[in-house]
Amino acid sequence: MIKNFLSSIKKALLRKKELTIGFYGAPNVGKTTLANRICMDLTGEPIGSVSTIPHETRKAQWKERIAVDVGGRVIWLNILDMPGVAPSVDYRGFLPYNMSKKEAQKRAAEAINGIVEAIRLIERADMALVMADATKEPFSNENIMLLGNLEAREVPIILVANKIDLKDARSKRVRDAFSQYDFVEISASTGENMGALYGAIAKKL
Repeated sequence: MIKNFLSSIKKALLRKKELTIGFYGAPNVGKTTLANRICMDLTGEPIGSVSTIPHETRKAQWKERIAVDVGGRVIWLNILDMPGVAPSVDYRGFLPYNMSKKEAQKRAAEAINGIVEAIRLIERADMALVMADATKEPFSNENIMLLGNLEAREVPIILVANKIDLKDARSKRVRDAFSQYDFVEISASTGENMGALYGAIAKKL
């Protein structure tokens, strides 16, 4: 699976030796879980920690210049795992996770800074994987805001419906809501359908 992916991107990157893939989405849609899986496939090392608490990733995480030798030609891949994007962050949303008011306010402030950073770094991405939770309604302010910003900067987009391993997943409604984008359904936690995602990335290039 990974060998086919690398072989495909080698053909796509005849004029460019470096590619940055950005992972975007609302909090807790599985961005870091997917970025970890891809980084493990490529390097054997994860990119960041995962938590059920919203806004676990509050600062952009990079795995830079992954040297991939494909048939004697080196391709450099950069993985950019973005903080979760939300239209607003209320510190009170963190209180149920056994945080003090001070801790919750600090986390909220960091989350807001992370959202600003995520939007600012859009221009660094050569391609964006926009992730949506297949168990939730896809028409959200987060998804609309993200897709609008990426389109405005003409960043190629692949829409990824995640968590298809859950029984209440409805990936079809994600696809139907944003039918203008290339679409893949996966489970980042189990690895289901990762071959299709690698194929979509290579094709998009």
